[in-house]
Amino acid sequence: MDRSGIFAGDDPFSIARAWLAEAEPVEPNDPNAIALATVDAAGMPNVRMVLLKDIEADAFVFYTNYGSKKGQEIAASGKAAFVLHWKSLRRQIRVRGVTEREEGPAADAYYASRSLKSRLGAWASRQSEPLDGRATLMAEVAKVTVQQGPNPARPPFWGGIRIRPVEIEFWADGAFRLHDRFRWTRDSVQADWTVTRLNP
Repeated sequence: MDRSGIFAGDDPFSIARAWLAEAEPVEPNDPNAIALATVDAAGMPNVRMVLLKDIEADAFVFYTNYGSKKGQEIAASGKAAFVLHWKSLRRQIRVRGVTEREEGPAADAYYASRSLKSRLGAWASRQSEPLDGRATLMAEVAKVTVQQGPNPARPPFWGGIRIRPVEIEFWADGAFRLHDRFRWTRDSVQADWTVTRLNP
């Protein structure tokens, strides 16, 4: 099986980091934007855009309010999927895996790196819950600004979600829609990877 060029390597996370690095100077907005998929208790899927914040040695990490719809659905199922797509490169990465929370130093460090207004906004927003108007939200921001001060700690209901994949697919556009696709799969997050070339 020919996995030369952009598909070469024995570590899918290294390939993902390399592709993201290529996209950063050419993708107009948010090259780390992912379409994150979850399912509710009835099995109905939900998908939304979030920002991928880290590609670790064996996982992908984003941050959210745990009380949000996505946070609740991930907590209930323990699973998530996403696609990272770059029109500029004509490439995408699809990921499916199991989840765990990141509530330690990495979450604290990322929260502290955000602007003060974003940190206060995380305290103020009851993400995904009904809101009667923007004035109510802004009043809550003013309230938490007084309560939390100029250096707010990370809220206990806000942190990271780590996706440990059992499947990663790398896709690149090909002439005449004869695309190149390589799927990495493993039976568990501790198992070795198997790589399969797929038909377009």
